[in-house]
Amino acid sequence: MSRKRFFSRAVALFASRALARSRAIKYAALSDNRLIGTPVRVQPILALGSGLIRVGRNVKVGCYPSPHFFSSYAHLEARTNSSLISIGENTSINNGFVAIAEKTSIVIGNSCLVGTRCEIYDSDFHALAKSDRETGQPHRCSPVVIEDHVFIGSNVRILKGVTIGCGVVIGNQSVVTRDIPPPHCVASGAPAVVIKQLN
Repeated sequence: MSRKRFFSRAVALFASRALARSRAIKYAALSDNRLIGTPVRVQPILALGSGLIRVGRNVKVGCYPSPHFFSSYAHLEARTNSSLISIGENTSINNGFVAIAEKTSIVIGNSCLVGTRCEIYDSDFHALAKSDRETGQPHRCSPVVIEDHVFIGSNVRILKGVTIGCGVVIGNQSVVTRDIPPPHCVASGAPAVVIKQLN
């Protein structure tokens, strides 16, 4: 490698690390919630809300050089006092992750893999009927449970009240609207359905 190329790569590496550090400081300053646990923060984490956000040992948040590393952050929001987000040990979460527990809980098990831009919600956030939305009527919230060893592809949305069984693989761009109870299967689609059983 030429000296010029070596120097330019060193400068690029230094600049990317400095930018990553400054972004981490920014999102830490914007956070109003405290994580219980110490994740490996490869990407910045914005922790919000008055609920509990708990992270197990050896949890990795963010991945370099995966897509959206510089343009996104992990959004963890336990919105109310009754809310819980819990991420199990040895789970790895890629860039642009969103988890919002408005009134109940989102529990992710141990040794899970989560792809880029995955979103998990325990709530509709608004009532469905037009008249109820206009008058501010209560809306539905239900816990989300993702068991151990689940692999969630990129751009997946997991909606309220869903349980995903142990060892399940959720295909890219799926929308999970109902339980995927059989363990060790592949589910895909919008809405996601079981398409294959794994050995």
